[in-house]
Amino acid sequence: MWEEILKKKGLWANIHAKRERGEQPAKEGDEDYPDASSWQKVTKKKKPNKGKRFVSQEGTSYGQAGKAKDGKDRIQPNNKTKANAYCARSNNIKGNWRKNPDSPNNLSRRKWKCHGNKSSA
Repeated sequence: MWEEILKKKGLWANIHAKRERGEQPAKEGDEDYPDASSWQKVTKKKKPNKGKRFVSQEGTSYGQAGKAKDGKDRIQPNNKTKANAYCARSNNIKGNWRKNPDSPNNLSRRKWKCHGNKSSA
C-alpha cells in the first residue's frame, strides 16, 4: 500500500522518500531505476513565469500582469478602439514572431483576436 501512494506522488517524491528511509539510490539496471522517459519528464527545464499574466502550454510567458487603471482586465478585445490600437502597434514589432506560433507577440495577438492591423472582435 505504501508503495502505491509513493508512486502516485511522482518520481522526486519516491527519491526523497527513499533517502529518508536511508536506502541507497537505485543503480542503472536495477528494477526500481527510472526509465529514460521518466527522467526526461522530470528534468525538462520549463521557462519561468517572469511575472507575466499567462503561460502557454509550451511554457512561454506573455501578457502584462495585473489590472488596468479602471479595474478591468488589461486584455479587452471587445473594446474596439483599444483592440485596434493594440493590433496596429503589435503588428509593427520587428523580428521573426510571425514564423513562431508560440512567440509572446503571437500569443497576445491571439488573445486580442488580431488579424493584421485590426481586431475581429
